Amino acid sequence: MTAETESVETHPSGRRSFLGLVTTAGVATGAAACAIPFVQSLQPQDSAAAHLPVDVDISHLAPGQQMTAVWQSKPVFIIHRTPEDLNRLQDASLIALLRDPESDAHQQPDYTRNWHRSLVPEYGVYVGICTHLGCVPAYVKESTSGPAGGLYGCPCHGSRFDLAGRVFKGVPAPYNLPVPPHVMPSASIIRLGENPAGKTFDFGSIEQI
Repeated sequence: MTAETESVETHPSGRRSFLGLVTTAGVATGAAACAIPFVQSLQPQDSAAAHLPVDVDISHLAPGQQMTAVWQSKPVFIIHRTPEDLNRLQDASLIALLRDPESDAHQQPDYTRNWHRSLVPEYGVYVGICTHLGCVPAYVKESTSGPAGGLYGCPCHGSRFDLAGRVFKGVPAPYNLPVPPHVMPSASIIRLGENPAGKTFDFGSIEQI
């Protein structure tokens, strides 16, 4: 093989190597660009406005319906539970399936450590982030499996929570869904980020989110 022939044959290989490096660099840059907004969304906001209470109008939330609000960049589920839902939450056959039915783990304020995990039985308020790896569970209005009726199902790894945000046994999530500080200044408003008068609760003190 002559030097001239070797030179002709090695150029395409060198060009392919160069193009490969360019492609790899481009993919890495693109992935980094996509990751930046996600990473930034996880960082705490310095703005004082981000920590102000948020009023949510629930006047049009019918029994059996759920809405999602945003508080401190977190999705917050607000569900208007039906009388049937409330009966199921107290059913012994459901309670036997739950990992922490009495809310012993510090995942909620003391003022919501009750069988419905809320200020009033009709309205449940939970941070909608699975306590396994941070996916957002989906509201299943009527489940055909088990006595729970409606429930929250995590689409990532199958964790399940009842309509009080209590985690089932045998799923990856270790804790109940967190309950944020909240108060009801009127029958149609839920204020996220504020405790009732005379009550204290630091959301940063919970076991896990």
